[in-house]
Amino acid sequence: MTSTTQTTDLTESAPTESALTAELRDNALAALERLGAQVPVPDADEQGLPVVSPLSGETLLTLPRAGAAEVDAAVGRAAEAFTTWRSVPAPVRGQVVKRLGELLTEHKADLAQLVTLEAGKITSEALGEVQEMIDICDFAVGLSRQVGGRTMPSERPGHRLMETWHPLGVVGVISAFNFPVAVWSWNTAVALVCGDAVVWKPSEKTLLSAIGSAALLDRALTEAGFPAGVSQLVLGEREAGEALVADPRVALVSATGSERMGAQVAPVVAARMGRLLLELGGNNAAIVAPSADLDLATRGIVFSAAGTAGQRCTTMRRLIVHESVVDDVVARLARAYEGLPVGDPRAEGTLVGPLVDAGARERMVASLEEAVADGGQVVAGGAVVDVPGAAGAAYVHPAIVRMPAQTDVVRRETFAPILYVLTYSTLDEAIALQNDVPQGLSSSIFTMDVREAETFLSEAGSDCGIANVNIGTSGAEIGGAFGGEKSTGGGRESGSDAWKQYMRRATNTVNYSTELPLAQGVNFG
Repeated sequence: MTSTTQTTDLTESAPTESALTAELRDNALAALERLGAQVPVPDADEQGLPVVSPLSGETLLTLPRAGAAEVDAAVGRAAEAFTTWRSVPAPVRGQVVKRLGELLTEHKADLAQLVTLEAGKITSEALGEVQEMIDICDFAVGLSRQVGGRTMPSERPGHRLMETWHPLGVVGVISAFNFPVAVWSWNTAVALVCGDAVVWKPSEKTLLSAIGSAALLDRALTEAGFPAGVSQLVLGEREAGEALVADPRVALVSATGSERMGAQVAPVVAARMGRLLLELGGNNAAIVAPSADLDLATRGIVFSAAGTAGQRCTTMRRLIVHESVVDDVVARLARAYEGLPVGDPRAEGTLVGPLVDAGARERMVASLEEAVADGGQVVAGGAVVDVPGAAGAAYVHPAIVRMPAQTDVVRRETFAPILYVLTYSTLDEAIALQNDVPQGLSSSIFTMDVREAETFLSEAGSDCGIANVNIGTSGAEIGGAFGGEKSTGGGRESGSDAWKQYMRRATNTVNYSTELPLAQGVNFG
């Protein structure tokens, strides 16, 4: 970590805070202590970063604020550590990641608790996010013994033509609040086995989760005898992010966030000829065909649309239903939504926690008002929910809105639990509606017709990076590459061959003959 590791007593409650906030602070500090993390504190004259929990809407504590100077120092330490780390054999680097996975398994509940306190996820989803970290560590350990190039036939006798892959350098990771630790692990586990160093700027909304995760990686590195400088954490806001993006020593910037953020980051990295991996917005849709298993479809839709309070990049935001079954589907969904328990995400039985802040709630309310003005009808949910003892929090009931057409508000991603329902008469019409948005992350179709399924997956079907059949739009596994097209950014993280983005490729020709034939039969005298 780049911030000071001086500690102090942070348990004294502010006089005007709620009892819930005091409880959340105590729980967070206890979890961090079990994770072996030191909580940095700002200097007396420093305007620190507030840590606000969406469960109460109040500040738990304040942390140091990293700016451009701190980012410069962190990148310098990472660049220096890279010169040693890149020469460590990949299987040995994999053992560090293996140890990280073991520590995550040991402290799964502690880290999940921080994710719930900072991102508002219900306990099962928070535990699932940490499990995702464990899974990517397993994947990366296997990868550490498989990363490599290939040998191709040479047209010249006595020559060998091959490609080799080498560590890239410093990787800058900018993560979002909604997956505060999993996205970091997707990048970091793979980058480490590829021989890269990592500088992480987490969302300013989820700093404690980042501190806990970084502490476990530092421990894994230290136990293996490697410098913690391979992994750097900077706790900052826009200034820190801008400095990380602009630094020419950062070979790859992997940034997760809004389309607006991506449009600002991309030209800066391109201007210095750096590499860019963007995971941005998703206006994800599912098509429900006449042949669909409606019981299965209902379960898949409800989780994808209402899970994580609609704050996943893969959240289902549009539902395109055949006109012959739309009334039945909407009725089923409305009944399911009526029974969704909204409240404290730590409570047993809760399925929908809070939005991240009041601003997110205001944007949801504004989008619903715009949808109604466009002729939409709210058929379920949409109300603000008051949770006792959490007056500053932003709880809402997920909403279903039937729309007469795909208007501007439908084509624009609102990061909240709003599901817009549209109708179609032909599959071509449904696919056109699915693709007629700027974003291209995730999509799905519910059908028992193999022709419809295959058409949806074909070159004439979904234009998204993820296209599913008979499951929802969310819940991707780490074994496949994760990412999307169009304004989603085109990046790919996690599994498959996404590792290639974290390495540089070299093409090699070896002449082991006594002659010097030229390629393409050129005769140079």
